[in-house]
Amino acid sequence: MIDPRCADVSQEAGERLVATAVNVENWLLVEVRGTWPRDVSAVLTDAEPGSATMRAWLDGVPSSRLLFIRRPGRAAASVVFVVRAFEAEAEVRRIEVAGFEDLDDVDLKHDGDPLETSLVLVCGHGTRDACCALRGNAVFGALAEHVPPGELWISSHQGGHRFAANVLVLPAGIQLGRVAPDDAVRVVDLARAGSISLDHYRGRTAYSTRVQAAEVAARASAGLSNVRDLAFVADDGERVRLARRDGLTFDVAVDEVVGPTVPSSCGAAPEAQTAFTARLA
Repeated sequence: MIDPRCADVSQEAGERLVATAVNVENWLLVEVRGTWPRDVSAVLTDAEPGSATMRAWLDGVPSSRLLFIRRPGRAAASVVFVVRAFEAEAEVRRIEVAGFEDLDDVDLKHDGDPLETSLVLVCGHGTRDACCALRGNAVFGALAEHVPPGELWISSHQGGHRFAANVLVLPAGIQLGRVAPDDAVRVVDLARAGSISLDHYRGRTAYSTRVQAAEVAARASAGLSNVRDLAFVADDGERVRLARRDGLTFDVAVDEVVGPTVPSSCGAAPEAQTAFTARLA
């Protein structure tokens, strides 16, 4: 008997998407064609050209993460994107390289041409989880005729296999889950325009999970959809304060609770997942 897919189990158990986004503010996206290893950091060895440069950036930049990206059929020179995805500060720099060996001559903290467009990353990391391959590639296909080629990429593991298909829109840092091919264009168009579809919203990657939970509660109560409608103010461990653009503040009580018992990925044993409740105080 074949075990059910983790994404199906999670959805059937009623696991919520709220506050499940990763917390990363700096992203290094490196184009790597072909099949990726299960753990992309495994390539960062002393024997691999460019690895020292990537490791130095990851070690020296707080709240940072490496993703591999690719696009089927692309044969041009490889690209690297360095992304700052802070709450109120966003930047994408594009660097073109012939291969990993060129990275040894690149200053990842300063080099590159700034981009004014968003990047749409669809997790399709099949060697990490089958759900990401099946669902992610289907969503990528649905978006391929709609999002400009230079902005749409398949990415390595973003976090949260069981929420596939996962889509990350940078530099806004909007992470979406359970995106279906039929709904992908609508949901991604909103995110590219800086608008949030709460039915697919996992959270904003600039925020901790507690702040992600509070943000959704505030948005839902006030009908706020623009990514810039709210700003984080403080978290005292019990309540999160957020501020609206007109100065109105929201105090949200956030509690960590035990969520459904589901596998975190295909083939894994079921385990109780962390969840959050949030209510306006």
